[in-house]
Amino acid sequence: MSCHDAIIHDFEQTVAKFTDSVLGLRRDASILIALSGGADSVALLLALHRLGFMCVAAHCNFHLRGEESRRDMLFCRELTGRIGVDLHVRDFDVESRRKSHGESVETACRELRYRWFADLADAEGAQAIAVGHHMEDRVETFFLNLLRGAGIVGLTSMRPRNGAVVRPLLELSRRQIEEYVAACNENFVTDSTNSDNAFRRNAIRNRLMPLLNEISKDASDAVFRSISNLESARDIFTDAIEERQRDCCRPNGSIDLDKLSQRTQPATALMEILRDKGFSPAQVSDMMARRNESGLTFPGRGNAIGELSRGILTIIDKSAATCDTANYPVNLLRDIAVPVRIAVSRRRIEEFAPERNGATSACFDAAYALADNAFWELRHPRRGDRMVPFGASGSKLLSDIFVAAKFTAEDKRRIWILTRNGEIVWIPGVKNSAAGIVGPHTKEFIEMRII
Repeated sequence: MSCHDAIIHDFEQTVAKFTDSVLGLRRDASILIALSGGADSVALLLALHRLGFMCVAAHCNFHLRGEESRRDMLFCRELTGRIGVDLHVRDFDVESRRKSHGESVETACRELRYRWFADLADAEGAQAIAVGHHMEDRVETFFLNLLRGAGIVGLTSMRPRNGAVVRPLLELSRRQIEEYVAACNENFVTDSTNSDNAFRRNAIRNRLMPLLNEISKDASDAVFRSISNLESARDIFTDAIEERQRDCCRPNGSIDLDKLSQRTQPATALMEILRDKGFSPAQVSDMMARRNESGLTFPGRGNAIGELSRGILTIIDKSAATCDTANYPVNLLRDIAVPVRIAVSRRRIEEFAPERNGATSACFDAAYALADNAFWELRHPRRGDRMVPFGASGSKLLSDIFVAAKFTAEDKRRIWILTRNGEIVWIPGVKNSAAGIVGPHTKEFIEMRII
């Protein structure tokens, strides 16, 4: 066996073992290959194709490097055409994405790339999306996340499989990859921006790693082994976080910070629970420190907003948090179907019992309810709303009533109030008012009951 044959054999056997035992991919599986034209993606395509996988390639043209972007696309077309693999090419407008989402170039490219890969894999019936990340990529990502202040989950974020995305080259080095491509008598293209240390990943690759290798010649290997060791600890840590999440998260998704505070390292646990919501460590610490306050909001980097009310944290998607501001007229002579379902009935006073006037139902003197000038509506609460609760001597702010009931922001968003000529007379399911009560002179009453 020649030297080149040995390199090819060892490389492909490593990939085959990894795809079989770690990724669990059948040899006849259809796989979408992310093909940039660089050494790692070329090696990935060649190895999986030669191992017998059903490969289809996808190339993203972001048009960020002028003629060089066109060169990469043409290279991918030539390579895939020569070895008999179908290639899909997609042009992207990165700048439009950046402007609309407020993202960096790297983030915009990543989001566009992976969204297209997912759609294309679904259309092609591919069982996996293979990307060419290798050992050094994993080490660089470790340091990137370390500089961002990531926890154990972030430090081990580049795993062999993430949903449909698989990384068959993760245990191979950049040197092994380039040797394999050369042994196959193939070429690859080089991205000129890889030398631009203005990008943090490039600075880690071009400046930090050479320095670490001067200190210890096997620095990359040592960091890689440390990441592998951390993965075992991460699994234990993740189980503990999931247990806290089950214990402290309500069915509606809100988080009981008071309950969480009784466990060890509550801020760390909360950071992990909110990991995908875009909150900073400082914001999470502030949430815990001020958990007994009310009316506080914490904007995340994306659409998430944290709303804090008396120990309960509710995460709102601001893109879907538009409140229904419509008023719904109410006809007291028939049941209400919109916006809430309420049964309405007219009854004789002989049928009245005090227990009928609970929070889930309300009873009004019929003369009061059906007066010619009476106009009834259902609407959402507004800032400054007040009502006179049943049995109270004066009016109270609805916001105080909600605080006393320990309502979350999401709870409040679901509340409707019933008004008569603008006066709040009932908060269905929450509180009755003193307006129009059944008294000694009542002959008939109107009963309203939540269905």
